[in-house]
Amino acid sequence: MEFPSLFKEFAVLLVISVTIGFIATRLRQPLIVAFIAVGILIGPPALGLVEHGEAMELLAEFGIAVLLFLVGLKLDLHLIRTMGPVALATGLGQIAFTATLVFLICQAFGLAVVPSLYVAAGMSFSSTIIIVKLLSDKREIDSLHGRIAIGFLIVQDIMVILTMITITAFGAMGSESSAGLEFVRVLLSGIALLLGVGVLMRYVLPWLVPQIARSSELLVLFSIALAIGMAALGDLIGFSKEVGAFLGGVALASTPYREAIGSRLVSVRDFLLLFFFISLGAQFDLGVLGAQVPLALLLSAFVLVGNPMIVMAIMGTMGFRRHTSFLSGLAVAQISEFSLILASLGVTVGHIDADVAGLITLVALITIGTSTYMILYSHQLYDRLAPGLRIFERKAPYMEDRLQTSGDGSRPDVIVFGLGRFGSRVAEGLHQQGLRVLGVDFDPVAIREVGAAPYPVHYGDAEDPEFLTELPIHDANWVISALPDHGVNRTILSSLREKGYRGSVAIRTQNRDHEQELRGLGSTLILHPYSDAADQAVERIAASTA
Repeated sequence: MEFPSLFKEFAVLLVISVTIGFIATRLRQPLIVAFIAVGILIGPPALGLVEHGEAMELLAEFGIAVLLFLVGLKLDLHLIRTMGPVALATGLGQIAFTATLVFLICQAFGLAVVPSLYVAAGMSFSSTIIIVKLLSDKREIDSLHGRIAIGFLIVQDIMVILTMITITAFGAMGSESSAGLEFVRVLLSGIALLLGVGVLMRYVLPWLVPQIARSSELLVLFSIALAIGMAALGDLIGFSKEVGAFLGGVALASTPYREAIGSRLVSVRDFLLLFFFISLGAQFDLGVLGAQVPLALLLSAFVLVGNPMIVMAIMGTMGFRRHTSFLSGLAVAQISEFSLILASLGVTVGHIDADVAGLITLVALITIGTSTYMILYSHQLYDRLAPGLRIFERKAPYMEDRLQTSGDGSRPDVIVFGLGRFGSRVAEGLHQQGLRVLGVDFDPVAIREVGAAPYPVHYGDAEDPEFLTELPIHDANWVISALPDHGVNRTILSSLREKGYRGSVAIRTQNRDHEQELRGLGSTLILHPYSDAADQAVERIAASTA
């Protein structure tokens, strides 16, 4: 079936995606699995309604860049220092153990050495993109296990890049010296890229971003441009788009605008990632899978069970509790989309044939689908398996306490929206009373004016409901809006109620006619700045004349 234009082809694609996505949600199935199924259904493997063309690939790559940019946006230097050792140990340790064991399994099944090496490499890497999407959907990307998982997945991404560089160098030039020169070139390029990001963070962005943030639309456009621009630069120097986009997010992570940027880009990310998952499904070649089923099932079982056990063993040895180790370990219970690229590269350079590529493809299909359910229901799964997981835990685990101690002071007692003259005085007064205050404002000028305040300040748009998910609202006893706009205050109250906030809320209003509506929406206390100030003035004057 042919369509007269690319526009109509994508229109059909979106309609089918919405339909299958709706059915999946009604059946309580994850959308990731549904969208991969859409790719298989409408792509070349089945109906052939949509080709896996350049337009689809471009949108998918944009989605990946925005996704990894948002991951980097949540990172800070303290997190790198605390998560670096466990990320390196679990990332490199899991790759080494998995590759060794899978190679031995393939040898036992009679595969030649080179195909066994390719399969071993393919089984060793996990999908950063899928894991980040699932953790984001579950609001667990900022949890301890989420941070550890992202750390070792980034380590894996770097290793798979180096693996592909090696294969390309050997395939194209056929000599170890060529591969060595390529490694040196990429290493020097990577160092230059890191230095460039450091210069951006230190000298350019602190001045530039506040100027751009005067317009929320321009701030979003700048963020997307930075994500895709850094992704293109990473690809240009021999790294990957993922690493480049990730570093672009890191460059903005230390600014007070990261929460607002993150909340604004969530919808963009989800829309573009639709094309990545459909593209992934469309790449599965179902015609070469049949003969590989026995070995594929064995390797899938190893990835789904063995990989998490390897991570749990490493983390348990390092002193983590079994709960953290288990939830982190589920992040490696599938193989990466990079594994498919690796297989395709191996076929291109003549190292493996279509049967081996089909084996890796089938394992990817099984593990991605199954691990999605495992991660979505990770806590229920842990409740069932917890007694048997004691072997992965020291008698006195201690790492969680060490890593989380430094963050205890950052949990606010009060969140104040609006740092104008009234709001900043309220925040300063509460801070002087010994309460931990977090200030939030949309105006970069107001942020600059309170920049020397003794409490943290975040940039954010209170009208954006997604922004509240970026804030620790459930840790705060009070949420205070010092904003004069009635519509914005209604949005804040409605969003707090939707997010299940159980603390107290104080709302500013300049119109007493709005009081009843605000109380009905959940406001505990109504603030009248001018009336309250006048009443206080009257009381003080009356007391002084008595």
